[in-house]
Amino acid sequence: MLMRAIDANPQITQRELSTSLGLSLGKINFLVRAMVEKGFIKADNFKNSKNKIAYLYYLTPRGFEEKTKITYRYMKRKMAEYEKLEEEIRQLQKEVDNEHSPR
Repeated sequence: MLMRAIDANPQITQRELSTSLGLSLGKINFLVRAMVEKGFIKADNFKNSKNKIAYLYYLTPRGFEEKTKITYRYMKRKMAEYEKLEEEIRQLQKEVDNEHSPR
Protein backbone atom coordinates (compact mmCIF):
# COMPACT_ATOMS: atom_id res chain seq x y z
CA MET A 1 0.00 0.00 0.00
CA LEU A 2 2.84 2.35 0.84
CA MET A 3 4.61 1.79 -2.47
CA ARG A 4 1.35 2.28 -4.38
CA ALA A 5 0.66 5.55 -2.55
CA ILE A 6 4.16 6.86 -3.21
CA ASP A 7 4.04 5.77 -6.85
CA ALA A 8 0.71 7.57 -7.30
CA ASN A 9 1.86 10.79 -5.58
CA PRO A 10 5.63 11.27 -5.16
CA GLN A 11 5.08 14.57 -3.31
CA ILE A 12 2.94 12.98 -0.59
CA THR A 13 4.13 13.73 2.93
CA GLN A 14 4.65 11.15 5.62
CA ARG A 15 1.79 12.76 7.55
CA GLU A 16 -0.51 12.37 4.53
CA LEU A 17 0.64 8.75 4.16
CA SER A 18 -0.10 8.18 7.83
CA THR A 19 -3.63 9.54 7.47
CA SER A 20 -4.47 7.81 4.18
CA LEU A 21 -3.06 4.42 5.19
CA GLY A 22 -4.30 4.51 8.78
CA LEU A 23 -0.82 3.98 10.24
CA SER A 24 1.00 6.03 12.85
CA LEU A 25 3.43 8.67 11.67
CA GLY A 26 6.24 6.81 13.46
CA LYS A 27 5.40 3.59 11.63
CA ILE A 28 5.32 5.40 8.27
CA ASN A 29 8.70 6.97 9.03
CA PHE A 30 10.11 3.55 9.96
CA LEU A 31 8.71 1.94 6.78
CA VAL A 32 9.92 4.73 4.49
CA ARG A 33 13.42 4.58 5.98
CA ALA A 34 13.49 0.78 5.59
CA MET A 35 12.41 1.05 1.95
CA VAL A 36 15.03 3.69 1.27
CA GLU A 37 17.68 1.44 2.86
CA LYS A 38 16.53 -1.51 0.73
CA GLY A 39 16.71 0.66 -2.38
CA PHE A 40 12.99 0.46 -3.16
CA ILE A 41 12.36 4.19 -2.67
CA LYS A 42 14.51 7.22 -3.31
CA ALA A 43 13.91 10.45 -1.42
CA ASP A 44 14.99 13.81 -2.80
CA ASN A 45 14.74 17.16 -1.02
CA PHE A 46 12.69 19.92 -2.57
CA LYS A 47 11.20 23.22 -1.45
CA ASN A 48 7.46 23.00 -0.96
CA SER A 49 4.95 25.81 -1.09
CA LYS A 50 5.25 26.52 2.64
CA ASN A 51 8.96 27.42 2.28
CA LYS A 52 10.06 24.27 4.09
CA ILE A 53 12.27 21.51 2.84
CA ALA A 54 10.19 18.45 2.02
CA TYR A 55 10.87 15.18 0.29
CA LEU A 56 9.94 13.88 -3.11
CA TYR A 57 9.60 10.11 -2.92
CA TYR A 58 9.72 7.87 -5.93
CA LEU A 59 10.08 4.20 -6.60
CA THR A 60 13.42 3.06 -7.88
CA PRO A 61 13.50 0.44 -10.65
CA ARG A 62 14.13 -2.12 -7.90
CA GLY A 63 11.15 -0.75 -5.94
CA PHE A 64 8.93 -0.92 -9.01
CA GLU A 65 10.02 -4.53 -9.56
CA GLU A 66 9.26 -5.39 -5.93
CA LYS A 67 5.86 -3.66 -6.14
CA THR A 68 5.09 -5.76 -9.24
CA LYS A 69 6.09 -8.98 -7.45
CA ILE A 70 3.97 -8.10 -4.42
CA THR A 71 1.00 -7.33 -6.66
CA TYR A 72 1.46 -10.61 -8.56
CA ARG A 73 1.58 -12.66 -5.34
CA TYR A 74 -1.49 -10.84 -4.01
CA MET A 75 -3.47 -11.46 -7.20
CA LYS A 76 -2.39 -15.10 -7.31
CA ARG A 77 -3.54 -15.58 -3.70
CA LYS A 78 -6.87 -13.84 -4.38
CA MET A 79 -7.48 -15.98 -7.49
CA ALA A 80 -6.87 -19.14 -5.44
CA GLU A 81 -9.35 -17.91 -2.82
CA TYR A 82 -11.88 -17.14 -5.56
CA GLU A 83 -11.49 -20.59 -7.13
CA LYS A 84 -11.88 -22.23 -3.72
CA LEU A 85 -15.08 -20.29 -3.10
CA GLU A 86 -16.41 -21.26 -6.52
CA GLU A 87 -15.78 -24.93 -5.71
CA GLU A 88 -17.54 -24.59 -2.35
CA ILE A 89 -20.54 -22.99 -4.09
CA ARG A 90 -20.65 -25.85 -6.62
CA GLN A 91 -20.55 -28.41 -3.79
CA LEU A 92 -23.30 -26.63 -1.87
CA GLN A 93 -25.41 -26.43 -5.01
CA LYS A 94 -25.02 -30.21 -5.53
CA GLU A 95 -26.10 -30.81 -1.92
CA VAL A 96 -29.17 -28.62 -2.35
CA ASP A 97 -30.03 -30.28 -5.68
CA ASN A 98 -29.67 -33.75 -4.12
CA GLU A 99 -31.89 -32.83 -1.16
CA HIS A 100 -34.64 -31.54 -3.42
CA SER A 101 -34.57 -34.31 -6.00
CA PRO A 102 -37.31 -36.97 -5.91
CA ARG A 103 -36.32 -40.11 -4.08
